[in-house]
Amino acid sequence: MGGLTGSLQIALQSLLADQGALEVTGNNISNANTPGYSRQTPVLVEEPSISEGRLVFGEGVGLQQVQSVRDNVLELQLNQETGTQSQLNGYMGGMNQVATVFNETQGAGLQNVISQFFNSFQQLSTSPTDATLRQAVLTAGQNLATAFNQASTSLGQTTAVLNQSVVQDVSQVNQLTSQIAALNPQIAGAQATGQSTGALVDQRTELIRQLSGLIDTSVTDAGNGNVTVSTADGTPLVVGNQSFALTAQLDNQTAMQHVFSQGTDITRSIQSGDLAGLIQARDQGVAGAQTNLDNLAAAITSSVNAQQAQGYDLSGNSGVALFTGSSGSTIALANNLLPSQIAASSDGTPGSNGNAVALANLQSAAIVNGQNPGDFYSNFVAGIGNQVSTTTAQQTAVGLVLTQLQNQRTNLSGVSLDEEAAHLQMYQNAYNASAQVVAAINTLTQATINMVAGA
Repeated sequence: MGGLTGSLQIALQSLLADQGALEVTGNNISNANTPGYSRQTPVLVEEPSISEGRLVFGEGVGLQQVQSVRDNVLELQLNQETGTQSQLNGYMGGMNQVATVFNETQGAGLQNVISQFFNSFQQLSTSPTDATLRQAVLTAGQNLATAFNQASTSLGQTTAVLNQSVVQDVSQVNQLTSQIAALNPQIAGAQATGQSTGALVDQRTELIRQLSGLIDTSVTDAGNGNVTVSTADGTPLVVGNQSFALTAQLDNQTAMQHVFSQGTDITRSIQSGDLAGLIQARDQGVAGAQTNLDNLAAAITSSVNAQQAQGYDLSGNSGVALFTGSSGSTIALANNLLPSQIAASSDGTPGSNGNAVALANLQSAAIVNGQNPGDFYSNFVAGIGNQVSTTTAQQTAVGLVLTQLQNQRTNLSGVSLDEEAAHLQMYQNAYNASAQVVAAINTLTQATINMVAGA
């Protein structure tokens, strides 16, 4: 409408719009360092004009909405790379523990005790009736069995830690999905009534990012402000206001914690996130090392016992088993074995050293999957080192990609304090100008009233 009243209405609308824009700018500045915050922008629009005869009057400006600046595709890429990085970190944590068990440079591992054990037979062959050298064989055998036992125990402890971490991750997944499900109806309700949903969507986006760090996620816009979250293979995690809790259950046969969803075992289908890394380290890295350790222990015990049986002890009796057990955890020196029972002789005479030499030669014999014990052990330890090295390289590569994506998000959705300061000045100037218009209209209105009263 025209006249002073119309002008006053336009000025008042401008004051309200600029005040809202100032509040948005202040909110951006206060959240400049808030994780997951997306910069908000006030959307100012020209109000529809009105016509009076041949005249057209503008109706000023209005604050239509407050809009958050975000790129949903970029957010999905960040979720994916976050999941990949967390998967590598989880796997690396387990493999570092495995590598520590077989760290030859720091005095751990089996290379030295294996060599000392077979070398003790070589020493015995120089004087097969020497009681001290015979006792040295038993001592070396005990050291070998103890080293195998300790390595197996350490791997078992690593498995236990990884199992516990799986349980903890499942609990965190359930907490996050519950929070996401609670936000869905809040966002839908706010959207339906025309309220700003930026802060709620930011919270949900940040929760989904944290969830992606634990388990692979697929996010689908369900409409009306809701999102559906599932794993990559379609296992539902959040649908509307409902979350579907995962459970960790111990497999009595393997003593491994498995992950279930509504009664279905999804352990093998988890593709990324910390859970995937933990499961991969446990079921492949640690289990593979344990298998190799057991194969090596079984090969040494069976070969040594078989060769012992081919010789004779100091009394001329056939050699008895030197070891019991057939795995890293069960290998042990035979109970009550006497030094005199070492079967060094190949013909039954006390001075014969033929079988002691044969026992020593097992060190270079292909008794473990076509390899001698030292080579087999070196190769499987080198394999662990290669896995750690490869994973480290992958961590670096994924880290660079993730940093690049985070920088892109910062450039798009992050808050620039310099830019916001400029906006603050701009909206403040506009607000002050509108206030001056109100003051001018007030003066004109008062003058008009005085003129009418004076007439």
